[in-house]
Parts: sequence; structure tokens; C-alpha cells
Amino acid sequence: MLGPVILAASRSDRMRRLISAAPGTRQVVDRFIPGETVDDILPVVRDLTDRGLELTLDVVGEDITTPAQAAAARDAYLELVDRLKPLDLGARAEMSVKLSMFGQALDGGHDLALANVRPVVEAAAEIGTTVTLDAEDHTTLDSMFTIHDELRKDFPQTGCVIQAYLFRTEADARRLADGGSRVRLVKGAYKEPASVAHQQKHEIDKAYVRVLRILLEGEGYPMIGSHDPRLISITQELARRAGRKPDEYEFQMLYGIRGEEHLRLAAEGHRMRVYTAYGTDWYGYFMRRLAEKPANLRFFLRSMATQG
Repeated sequence: MLGPVILAASRSDRMRRLISAAPGTRQVVDRFIPGETVDDILPVVRDLTDRGLELTLDVVGEDITTPAQAAAARDAYLELVDRLKPLDLGARAEMSVKLSMFGQALDGGHDLALANVRPVVEAAAEIGTTVTLDAEDHTTLDSMFTIHDELRKDFPQTGCVIQAYLFRTEADARRLADGGSRVRLVKGAYKEPASVAHQQKHEIDKAYVRVLRILLEGEGYPMIGSHDPRLISITQELARRAGRKPDEYEFQMLYGIRGEEHLRLAAEGHRMRVYTAYGTDWYGYFMRRLAEKPANLRFFLRSMATQG
């Protein structure tokens, strides 16, 4: 079980320094994070949308220790909205935000995060798109859901993320589905204790399908965050049984993983959204990508060996 070890390393400053300095790191980072600036990412946006895909854009960064850093994160998203406006893509290019970037963990962090994220949500709505609030570790979720509920009063298209491996998620899914929310379902990529989360892959997969059924049979808009071919097939069958048309739910996958599958699903008429991150503070995001799939780690180790 390398996943928990890698997730522990994602919080280690020593490992951050070692991996950042490794000669093969940049090659692998570029696979998952196609740029550091808005100027880098706009050609990627144009390319993917020209090929019939949609995007959710994430400015990576989680280690926020001051209100000034939280304000800078807000401003980075506002710059992104400003640069997307001339492209006139509407909801084809939405944004994902981590409330930790907006100051959630600081003193008074709940109110600070809400104050910082609201102008981003407002700006997104002005160009015809929306924002999804990413889920982080379980201790942050009550705050995230409260902020989500508050934002939806004025911006009902604001989405949120739920994680199948948490025991609480089925109840969260029912509430969100009954409320007509946009919800991205993922397996979960944080190291969580056995007291709050399933630990075995087969249990997580079963939980994912249970939650998936709740979302597809509910009143909201499900966003299926998975690269697993079996879960994609199950989604299609459950959607058919629930009477969902292809534009009444969507698939989401990460940039750099199963790119041919992105295009296949889009060609079949499905909404296919590519989660595309950019920025300089890439380490935490990168390590979670390695933890999620052994093939990613093998690719990284081969790259280090060939570069060394």
C-alpha cells in the first residue's frame, strides 16, 4: 500500500525539497500540470475545447499561512476569469477552488474563505460559468458545505465535491441531490483515519457505486470524477436506468491521464470535462496524483532513472 506513504510524504518539507530537486521530476510534473501561468494555460484551454472537451481549471496551491497569501490566491482566480472572458466559452471552462487556498485554516478562516471566494464566484457568473468547491480532508468539510450552501443562495450553479471513501458521504450525497446541487464524486485522495473512511479499495469502490446511484437518481447534476473503466460503464448503465440524458451528467478526468478516453467519451456525445491544474505550488497536487495510481509512480521512477 504505497498510497498512504506517498500521501504522508506530501506533507513533508524534506520530501518536498528532495523531489523538487530530482532530475526526473519536471518531466512528470509537466504531464499533469501543463503550465505555471495563465499565459501557459490559455493555449491548453483553446486546444481542449477545440477538440470538444470541457475544462475545470485549478490554480494549485494549499500552504496558505497569512491573509495576504489568501488574498493573492483570490486574485489569481480573478485574473483567470478576466483572461477567460474574451474566449467566450461560458460553462465549458469552469473553475475549481480549494478553500484552504482562500484562508480556511487561518484564524477566522471560515469567514475569510467565504469573503475571498465570493468575488470569484461572482466574476465567474458574469462570464457565464461557475465554480466548484473542492473537498479536502474530513476536518474541513462542515465549513466547505456551509460555504457552498451560502453561495448557492445567490449562485445556485456553484458546485462541490464529495469523496466516496468517507463514511459520511452517502448522507451528504442525499442532501445535495435533494437540493439540486452540482456534485463531483471522487474516490478521495487524502490520508484519512479508519474511524472516518474506508481503507480498502474494494470497499471504496462499493461506496462509490452507492453514492453514484444516489446522485443519478436525485435532482442535482452529477459530475463523475473517475478514470476507472468499470465505474464509467456502471455510470452509463445507472444513468440509463435513471432516465438521464447524456447532457444531464458529465464525466471528469485529470489532465494527463487517459487522454484517448477523454476524446472517446466526447465523441460518443457525453460531456467530458478535463480537470486541468496550473501554477508554481504544484507539490501537494502532484503527490496526490502519484498516490492515486501506481502507474503514475512507476512513470515517475522511470523518468528519474533515465534522467539520473
